[in-house]
Amino acid sequence: MKMLRRFGLILRLVVGFLLCLSVSGLTETDIPKAQLPVLTTSAGQSPDVTTVNIVAEEAGIKYDYCDVPTVELIEAGVGLAGKESGPGFHVEVHTDLEKFPEGTSYKTAIFAIGASLKGMGASGLTVDKEVKRLKEIIDYCKEKKIFIIGVHIGGQSKRGAPGSDNEKMIDAVAPSADYLIVTGDSNKDGRFDKIAKEKEIPLTQIKYALDLVDILKQVFQE
Repeated sequence: MKMLRRFGLILRLVVGFLLCLSVSGLTETDIPKAQLPVLTTSAGQSPDVTTVNIVAEEAGIKYDYCDVPTVELIEAGVGLAGKESGPGFHVEVHTDLEKFPEGTSYKTAIFAIGASLKGMGASGLTVDKEVKRLKEIIDYCKEKKIFIIGVHIGGQSKRGAPGSDNEKMIDAVAPSADYLIVTGDSNKDGRFDKIAKEKEIPLTQIKYALDLVDILKQVFQE
């Protein structure tokens, strides 16, 4: 079932790409550079992190992934201490271990922002527990100078009124990010523009999720 869902998502991304081969506004201007190795994770446990991972693969970015990493796991570095997936916990190690051996400190963390009560429930989390977990790992990333990229590609379905679950996830990540990437549908109210301006965070707005491929290539360009 997981493979079928993954294939379906790839197919939707490809179709979206074919419908819009010409995308305007994607330039290298103000796009910051980040370093490998990179950890991808979720802020809110929505399926949007799966899209981010697929996009990273399309961009040729090798990454490690954990849906609910702790400070200790991030501190363990590449390979995430050899942890294996289990109920309510998922790990994938795709980093090039010849270039970055196990234990190498992460230089970048990508957070896919979007709340899912079902996803949080499967991980044994409440909204408050997820926010607390995010604060702890973001504080650690800031302390260790791990570059934080906040990605919001869920559109209006992953937005809400102030104080809603989705907005709490934005509050937990976006103001502390070093770089924000959002789709236009996620930013119709200019919320991310406001955060970026107030916190002086570089912001790139894209039209489709697949546009993230080009952005990540530029971000991690050596």
